Amino acid sequence: MTASARELLTKARTELAPGEHENRLVPLIAEGKASRTAIAALAAEQHRIIVSDWRSFLVLASRCADPAAGAFFSGLAAGEGLALDNLRKFAAASGLDEQALADYKPMAGCQAYPSYLAWLALNGEPTDVTLAVVANFSAWGNYCQAVATGLRQHYGFDDEGCSFFDFFAAPAPDGDEPAIAAVQAGLDAGRGTEAAFEYGRLIQSYELMFWNTLAELA
Repeated sequence: MTASARELLTKARTELAPGEHENRLVPLIAEGKASRTAIAALAAEQHRIIVSDWRSFLVLASRCADPAAGAFFSGLAAGEGLALDNLRKFAAASGLDEQALADYKPMAGCQAYPSYLAWLALNGEPTDVTLAVVANFSAWGNYCQAVATGLRQHYGFDDEGCSFFDFFAAPAPDGDEPAIAAVQAGLDAGRGTEAAFEYGRLIQSYELMFWNTLAELA
């Protein structure tokens, strides 16, 4: 890779952006056509994902040679921790208490994403993983914004019940700068590879698999 970190991030977002109609669940929630069963399953599946991703980001932080990269992944882990409390509020609004979350049987199509992120935490070059996950954040944030709007308009969820999606829909306080600093430090040290786009393509595919598996319940 010879481009700058900022250029690579722009390229990754463009090349890896999902097609307009690839996600089958989010439009259903936005239009009020998804079942409450699917919405409750969304809460339960996300509960497992957030806990897993929190650990994955901490592992990635521990593997980073550059302080900027370590700070980036530590920040992501902190965000997952904050999101977990909001997720419990979403689950409660969906009719799930702690026991129901514990008893829930996850679906393989939904858990492929966190499983791959855990694989990346152990095997991926952190510079490449940074680029891949940030490229996916734009799509994830847009999905969360649409879901929050749909939950309020069609399902009677209040601000507390929507706080999980509001959290991820909001722009990051520092924008892309922490990720760009992390990627640039890796590139300067010769650690960036073309695998970043392979990682990003698979992350985006597993992201869509998550939503479309839940769409079968809608």
